[in-house]
Amino acid sequence: MADPMYDRRDQYEKVQEVLLPGEQVEAVFDLIGTGTGFVGITSHRLIVYDKAFLRKMKAVVSIPYNRVLTLAAEDQSGLMTGRGFFGSSHLIITTSHGEHDFEFRGADKAHLAHNLILRHIL
Repeated sequence: MADPMYDRRDQYEKVQEVLLPGEQVEAVFDLIGTGTGFVGITSHRLIVYDKAFLRKMKAVVSIPYNRVLTLAAEDQSGLMTGRGFFGSSHLIITTSHGEHDFEFRGADKAHLAHNLILRHIL
């Protein structure tokens, strides 16, 4: 397996601290927007650290891939942008408990995260 991708080493290390035996980090991406945190993509689950995820407190939330119902990339097509689905930095993940909106630091990272997650849910 290739070396994990990450934006910030401290976030990568936080994800490593909560790994299960045999679980591997694939990527850790810094998020922007409300409750700014990060998302770790591992071989077993998504690990989300968000300051506003649950009741306005800092939380580390695990989302097993078998609980992900849909994965959506925001469409940024239009007359002015013409960029399409991967011109946006937003991904929306739907689980049985609701939607989780992630805004990445760039469309390229959102696209990469989309592909990594999609491999696990198909």
